[in-house]
Amino acid sequence: MIAASERSAIIELIQREVVPAIGCTEPAAVALAVAKAAETLGKTPTEISVFLSANMLKNAMGVGIPGTGMTGLPIAVALGALAGRAEYGLEVLRDITPQAVERARDMVGSGCIRIELKEEPVDKLYVETVCKNGNDSARAVIAGTHTRFVYLSRNEQVLFDKRTQTTEEETSGAPALSLHRVYEFATTAPLEEIRFILETSRINKAAAERSFEGHYGHELGRTLRSRLENDILGDNIFARILSYTSAACDARMAGALIPVMSNSGSGNQGIAATLPVTIYAEECQKTEEELIRALTMSHLTVIYIKQSLGRLSALCGCVVAATGSSCGITYLMRGGYREISFAVKNMIANLTGMICDGAKPSCALKLASGVSTAVLSAMLAMEQKCVSSVEGIIDEDVDRCIRNLTRIGSQGMQETDRLVLDIMTHKNS
Repeated sequence: MIAASERSAIIELIQREVVPAIGCTEPAAVALAVAKAAETLGKTPTEISVFLSANMLKNAMGVGIPGTGMTGLPIAVALGALAGRAEYGLEVLRDITPQAVERARDMVGSGCIRIELKEEPVDKLYVETVCKNGNDSARAVIAGTHTRFVYLSRNEQVLFDKRTQTTEEETSGAPALSLHRVYEFATTAPLEEIRFILETSRINKAAAERSFEGHYGHELGRTLRSRLENDILGDNIFARILSYTSAACDARMAGALIPVMSNSGSGNQGIAATLPVTIYAEECQKTEEELIRALTMSHLTVIYIKQSLGRLSALCGCVVAATGSSCGITYLMRGGYREISFAVKNMIANLTGMICDGAKPSCALKLASGVSTAVLSAMLAMEQKCVSSVEGIIDEDVDRCIRNLTRIGSQGMQETDRLVLDIMTHKNS
């Protein structure tokens, strides 16, 4: 059994990593940094400079900004300065109005915003912004996580400086996880202590249903509900898992002003960890307790894998998130730890290597690929079928399998990351 103190630490970890977000988290983090600098400045900036790590730049270039009908960073920067509220965290743009959007468009058109690549940043997730007005200036720096401010100053006065303190040092008291520890917690924690995880289901399902009513991104979610797709896929649990998951992503990547529950700094990861589990549970008439425990298992698995992979990498986050949902679905299929470990191995054998080429509307296609593999992996696991340790990167020990996945994503694909960014920044379009 897990001791009460460790349970509390795990619950705190989940609550820290699973939070609401509006829009893509990378431009949201940029808007958050700008909002903090502008608030510290105490007046409307007339000049804004933003310096970003390559991974932040990659993930913010092609995604819609909520409530604007526009794509990319300049409008996010302007809105952060004019209407952002730093106290809202990743919902920093929650209060924007049409009037604020028009003012932000004017600010973008004035040419006062400068966005540059930060050379040799301290972290793959790095945002530095300087807001100026006359002789006054304010600087804010976010690093490590999307909401972690490490530096703030106004003119010559440093308000705080945590740049020498790593994210790992700040979270040194975080509980040590393994897949079995995740399973043990999800299946034995008192229900009332983890009931809060149901909010992920409510928020992310609402986002998908809002998407079905509109026209967002590539409309993959709506397309999967069309007559043609119904003729091909049928009206079944699998089709509904794909449509709900991709629909929520459609809306989010297109910049709909719709909140989603994120995981480890990514709304798409939160969607992929939540909706396949939710839809499967509803369609199979599982109990509320089963849904709570399955969602807990899914989200905590994602958090566990991301601890060694890192917030941003060349590996698409849907690989990790879909692995979590495969665990949750396997649990709902009455699978135990053995079957869940089989599902993880099946996922790693299949999806490892899918690149992240930034946040954008076509992410819905990758989520659909990820969650379809999640269902397939769970089905195979329940038939006691698992990719063996003589095949590829799969190891007999499931936690070593996970380390193999994260080593490839964080170390082996670094050159891939550089090449992807080079391609993205040198297209004729």
